[in-house]
Amino acid sequence: MSDMPRLWMRHESRTSERRAPLVPEDAARLVAHGVEITVEESPQRAFPLTDYVAAGCRTAPAGSWTDAPRDHYILGLKELPDEPACLIHRHIYFGHAYKGQAGARELLGRFTAGGGTLLDLEYLTDNDGRRVAAFGYWAGYVGAALAVLHHRGLLRAPLRPLDRAALDAQLSDKGSPADERALVIGALGRSGRGACDALEAAGITPTRWDVAETRALDRTALLGHDILVSTVLTTRAVAPFLTAADLDDPKRRLSLIADVTCDVTSECNVLPVYDEITDWEHPVRRLREGDRPADIIAIDNLPSLLPIESSRAFSAELHPQQLRLSDTDPVWARALLAFETAVATNHEGSTYAH
Repeated sequence: MSDMPRLWMRHESRTSERRAPLVPEDAARLVAHGVEITVEESPQRAFPLTDYVAAGCRTAPAGSWTDAPRDHYILGLKELPDEPACLIHRHIYFGHAYKGQAGARELLGRFTAGGGTLLDLEYLTDNDGRRVAAFGYWAGYVGAALAVLHHRGLLRAPLRPLDRAALDAQLSDKGSPADERALVIGALGRSGRGACDALEAAGITPTRWDVAETRALDRTALLGHDILVSTVLTTRAVAPFLTAADLDDPKRRLSLIADVTCDVTSECNVLPVYDEITDWEHPVRRLREGDRPADIIAIDNLPSLLPIESSRAFSAELHPQQLRLSDTDPVWARALLAFETAVATNHEGSTYAH
């Protein structure tokens, strides 16, 4: 048992984040294998603390991870609070710090100052470079669903979490308007498949583009759709899919963009037509006014709108990796190398791109 990892699942400081990287059923499986798990109290998590207690987990007050024993891995999903300035633990979450994003240098500096480590969930990959655990399917599903609802005048803010049955009921409530056109870029990936499934549930047969179609992108065809759902995740700068000039094209039909990836502050952003994400309170931002408006939806925690389904899917993929959690396991070793490379480059004062 002493060789098994010790996990401390923190409360998420973002008030709209209701997901959990580890659900009670999978926590019970880890505990049965000798993994020690502490779960912080959280007033917003979609899974009751009592279910984790029944699974054999210990409990702790919200935010107490800062005082956790140093040998514990701190498990979370979204951004850390601004304090403490020095991070001493090994953290597992989506750090968004390796592609020059806003705040990346400061975050890496906090790890350097405290001697801690970031094992970024985005960089847990197999031998072929594929992510071993991802929220992509549900991010794509929710992103496309919100796009359809807004395009049909049915989206109401602020957004509230719900389940898939309720979301699908909204999508099918009034059917598809005549000749409603939607394009999914990155259609063969996890997020793309989710987006296509949501569009099909809404009665729309989407146009599906992936790598082959974006090598020589047909801008006229792109602008000829009503809805664009971008699910492309790139780790290097590429030619943008859409520009400000495209939005000013007098022949543009496109009126709504759903950016599932939300790399807005990174040089890897393929949609450099906006400079700030949207959120649950204000999910849509107007990019162009007038008689041919253009809007964008760019929410960076889309799966949290379906917290139960998305958490269970993610936890099912992640918890087997947690049984092998060590610096020598190939999956975790690659994540550690990505962090060490980012820290070294950050120290040199330049931008890191994985």
